[in-house]
Amino acid sequence: MGADKIEQLIGQMTLTEKLGQMSMLAASLVVTGPVGPGDPVTLVREGRVGGILNTWGYDEIREAQRVALEETRLKIPLYFSVDVLHGHRTIYPIPLAEACAFDRDLWLRTAAESADEATRDGIHMTFAPMLDVCRDPRWGRICECAGEDAYVNAEYARAKVTGFQNTNDDPHRRLAGVAKHFVAYGAVTAGRDYAEVDISRRALHEVYLPPFKAAVDAGVMGVMPSFTDVAGIAMTAHRGLLHDLLRVKWGFKGVIISDYNAIGELIAHGVAQDMVEAAVLALKAGIDIDMMSGAYEQGLPVALERGLVTMQEIDTAVRRILHMKGAMGLFENPLRGLQQEMPGPDTIPSHRTSARDAARRSLVLIKNEDNLLPVANDVRRIAIIGPLADAQSEMMGPWCMAGDEHQAIGILQGLRESLRAQEITHVPGSGIDDAADPSEIAKAVAAAQASELVVLCLGENRQHTGEAASRTLPRPFACQMELAKAIFETGKPVLLILATSRPWILPDWMVSAPRAILIALFGGTEAGRAIGDVVAGDYNPSGRLCISWPYRTGQIPVHYGMRGTGRPHDPNNGFSTNFLDAPIGPRWGFGDGLSYSQFELGEAYVSKPTIGADESVDVSIDITNGGARAGEATLFMFTHDPVALATRPLLELKDFRKAELAPGQRATVTFRLHASQLHYPDFNMEPRLDNGRINIFVGASARRADQKCVTIEVQQTA
Repeated sequence: MGADKIEQLIGQMTLTEKLGQMSMLAASLVVTGPVGPGDPVTLVREGRVGGILNTWGYDEIREAQRVALEETRLKIPLYFSVDVLHGHRTIYPIPLAEACAFDRDLWLRTAAESADEATRDGIHMTFAPMLDVCRDPRWGRICECAGEDAYVNAEYARAKVTGFQNTNDDPHRRLAGVAKHFVAYGAVTAGRDYAEVDISRRALHEVYLPPFKAAVDAGVMGVMPSFTDVAGIAMTAHRGLLHDLLRVKWGFKGVIISDYNAIGELIAHGVAQDMVEAAVLALKAGIDIDMMSGAYEQGLPVALERGLVTMQEIDTAVRRILHMKGAMGLFENPLRGLQQEMPGPDTIPSHRTSARDAARRSLVLIKNEDNLLPVANDVRRIAIIGPLADAQSEMMGPWCMAGDEHQAIGILQGLRESLRAQEITHVPGSGIDDAADPSEIAKAVAAAQASELVVLCLGENRQHTGEAASRTLPRPFACQMELAKAIFETGKPVLLILATSRPWILPDWMVSAPRAILIALFGGTEAGRAIGDVVAGDYNPSGRLCISWPYRTGQIPVHYGMRGTGRPHDPNNGFSTNFLDAPIGPRWGFGDGLSYSQFELGEAYVSKPTIGADESVDVSIDITNGGARAGEATLFMFTHDPVALATRPLLELKDFRKAELAPGQRATVTFRLHASQLHYPDFNMEPRLDNGRINIFVGASARRADQKCVTIEVQQTA
């Protein structure tokens, strides 16, 4: 719909109809927040709803759209939204898992496939990607982000927005993305969901804003502010960040959608006395759509009468909403993309194949003592033990919405399919979080003693993760700890599979006792088969951690991008930054992970020793596969500015690359580093580039022992 027609339509609308377009209503197919009063169909008929969330499918959406088109005065179509966070019907790995693949093409592909499925179910918009950089595993929603690094989250943002919105050739298969939660929700105090956020301006601009800037640059159609505040200013009312930065400085033209009931919650935040004040604050901050609080419908008419807002401000929001509906193609085809409802993910077999590939690329082999994996052919008797072994529904993770848990493949099924020649015994041994049962543990011990190899599957259920699922101590539950101790005491070789949604704080004995450890962050529909592929050796693991795993809760936050200090860590100096009771670094850090191949790195080298303000330099390194298997290596390029206006992190990620190598093959991996990537915020948060030396580190992880260093000089002309 063109601009003239939009203006003509706005001119015909009553205040009630305008506020209706600015209101989003939740249906009851799934519940993601407090359910409000009122029948959705009646409210649609009265012109009091512009969009509906949490419903999908041929019959439901067709009927709601019919009411909007046939029984309302202006016949403005509805849009339908749902959280397609890591798949719609086919469920892919949770974002924290998929980020461990460090594969932009994979991220884009799974977004495009998710968009294809969601639009076939009548969905027009997804509340994704979630771009909250997080370094605190106590926060349940860490599973929804791409890990601890701002650059990785920014690359993830570009891939997901492009995959949702621009990849499918059929425009009816494109899904509007909504980048959330703007901004710094991942920095909530103590990892406690919905808690306050108090961070520095530098952290805001260096860590938490870049992923959202990447999403805006990629053309994301919507942005959702977080529930939280930033330094005392509730994001739902934060004009400085929503209007001045997002809209004016960044030039964002799309819609800003409140989170569920967030405008009404400005009262609880203590910044609004009633719904009138809450509505005024949100509208003036730049929020176009009120999700479920009813604040705009209740508060804006009164605010207009009092002169607190203008009709022009309301019209501006309505204009953006109608433009969005036009960009979605809803005025031309209100039922765009809708067809008979899909009975399940098996209707698109290629998506399941893709999900299996995504899941196995997301697995991280973190320990493999004496090459326990892949399982040797002469290992005949295997005991598969633990509460997560036969827990197919848990593999789906949170936010699986339309996914059918009965279609999911659990670890037990996946291993039975991959290890057909072996004799497999299965004993759960315990529940996920029940009280320990000595008789069940005894059965598990007996099965272990009769085996040649134990596969111990520990983890959490999906109710332990996601929104409103913070934990002060994210670790195995007591019953699982008792089971694990009993199994380790048998002396049998153990493969420990950790089926979790976030880093766990593991006791030292749980790391030292097993011969191999596979980190299997919830992998979705095909998780079990992916694990079977890796354990059997049908797939060479290539995943690397995108998030650090602490030794102790007291280390949190711990991540690779720490800044230098005047008293840097020195184990021989008691007056240096240190802990008395734990190492200063994580147990497993950013980029850690093993392969069945052995990769060897040569020295790093650059195409030229200096770089100007508008120039770039090539940074190269030779890599050789010294093993007997073909494999895929992940290489990272970090930089460090040793002398700057503000202390810089000891490592800053600038790029990552993949290299597939046959046995004995040697290849050169080259990164392009542009001077703009060396900018950092000055005291006014404006980009600054200094002359002087830059250290470049290229390697397999953020550990210095895995890196090769080369230096360049920045030389700007006067």
